[in-house]
Amino acid sequence: MSNLAEGTLDSLLSRPGASGPLESRVAAVAGGLVAAGVQPGDVVAWQLPNSVAAVELFRACWRVGAVAAPLHHLAGAADVDRLLPRLSPRLVVGPDDGLPSGSPVPVGAVPASPDDVAVVLATSGSTGTPKLARHSHRGLVYKAEVMTAVHGLSGSDCILLPAPMAHISGLLNGVLLAASGMRVVPMARWDAGEALRIISRERVTFMIGPPAFFVSLVEAPGFDPSLVASLRQISCGGAGVTPAFVQQTSSLLGCRVKRTYGSTEAPTMTTSTLADPPERAAETDGRPVGSAEIRIAEGGELWVRGPELFVGYDDPAATEAAFADDGWFRTGDMGRIDDEGWLTIVGRLKDIIIRGGENIATAEVEVVLERHPAVSSAVCVGYPDHRLGERVCAFVVASAPFDLATCREWFAHEAVTRFKWPERVIQLDALPLLPTAKPDRTALRSLAAEPV
Repeated sequence: MSNLAEGTLDSLLSRPGASGPLESRVAAVAGGLVAAGVQPGDVVAWQLPNSVAAVELFRACWRVGAVAAPLHHLAGAADVDRLLPRLSPRLVVGPDDGLPSGSPVPVGAVPASPDDVAVVLATSGSTGTPKLARHSHRGLVYKAEVMTAVHGLSGSDCILLPAPMAHISGLLNGVLLAASGMRVVPMARWDAGEALRIISRERVTFMIGPPAFFVSLVEAPGFDPSLVASLRQISCGGAGVTPAFVQQTSSLLGCRVKRTYGSTEAPTMTTSTLADPPERAAETDGRPVGSAEIRIAEGGELWVRGPELFVGYDDPAATEAAFADDGWFRTGDMGRIDDEGWLTIVGRLKDIIIRGGENIATAEVEVVLERHPAVSSAVCVGYPDHRLGERVCAFVVASAPFDLATCREWFAHEAVTRFKWPERVIQLDALPLLPTAKPDRTALRSLAAEPV
C-alpha cells in the first residue's frame, strides 16, 4: 500500500505527469465551483447520468475540498426534493445545466485533509427513507488502492460502467479505479445490444453490476461469444448472485465471474481473486480483502469493520444505532463464515420469512429455484397468513411453464426441508427492478399479498 492512502482523492487521481483534455476540464470546472462561491467543506449536488461530465464534477469537488453529493439520475422530483434539504448544498447542478467553468485550479491549490468528508451517497431506500452515508477521502483512497490490487487491474484494462455513479459501486469502479490508469467507458442507460457493441469495440476487460445486466447481455439479439472475448473478469453483488448464475454466466461469457459483498456504507468487504478456486467465487461471497474484518454476531447478523467504512450518516442517532462496540458496523445481513474465512450471505434480517415460528432465508430458497434448468431468475417473499403468520411465495422467470406442482417436484428432488417449500408460485416474463437493477421486493411483496 502506497502513502496515497494518507492523501486525498485529488492526489490519487491526479497522477504525476497526468495531462490532457480531462485534466484541463477538471481544473476549469473546479474554477467554476470557486466562482460560484463553493468553499472547502461545502456540498455540491448534481443529478446526471453516467458521463464524463459526472467524472469532472467529482474530481472538481475534490480539487477544491468540496463534498460531492451525486443523486441518482432516475430519481423523481419528490425524492430529490426530500434529499436536498438534508444535504444543504451550496450548489446544485441539474440535468439541463452546463458545468460551471472558471479560472483553472491546479492540484494542491486548496488544502484538504484525508479525514475530510469527500462524498455523501444516498442508500437505496428500497424499504424506507434513504439514509445519507458520508465517506472520507482516507477511506475511499484506501478502497481504490485495495480493489485495484484485488482485481489485478492496470493501464491495459478497460471497464464498461453501467452502474450509476451515484452509487458506491459506480463511484468506486467508474471514477476511483481510473487511478490504475485503466480506461473507463461510462454508460448512461443499460442497453444489452449497445453493451455488446461497446465491449467488442473498446475491448472491455472488466465489468461490475447486478445479475440482470449479464442475463440480458447473453440473451441480447445477435449475442455471440466472439463479441465478448476481451472480457476476463466480472464482479457481481446483490440479491440473485447464485452459484447457478455464476457458473452459467461464466460459461456463456468465457470469463471469470465472481460474487462480491459490500454496501453503500461498507464497499466491497469480501470478494475473490483470479488466483482463488473458481468454485469458491461461485459458491460464496468471497473472503475479506485488505484490512477488512468480518464476524457473525448473535442472531446470525454479519458485522464488519475496516478502513473503508463510511464515517456516519447525516443523522447522528442513525449512526449510533448502526455501530456496535469497537467500530463494528451492523450490516443488517444474515451470513455464515466457513473455517477458511469465506463468507456466504443467506439473506437480510428483514428478508427472513417467519412461517409458523420457523425462520426461512429467502436467499436459500432462491438458490434452489435457480438450480432448476428452466429457471433463469427467482425472488422469494413472504405473504400474510392468518394461521402461520407468513407463507413463502416464489416469483420466477423461466423458459418453460413452472407452476406450483413443478416447484414441489423440484424441491422434493433437491431434498429441501418441507417448511421451506414455496406455497405460491407466480411466473413472470421479467422481475420488476429498482433503478439499481436489483429486484423490487417491495413491489413483489404487494403482488404476493393480493388475493388469489
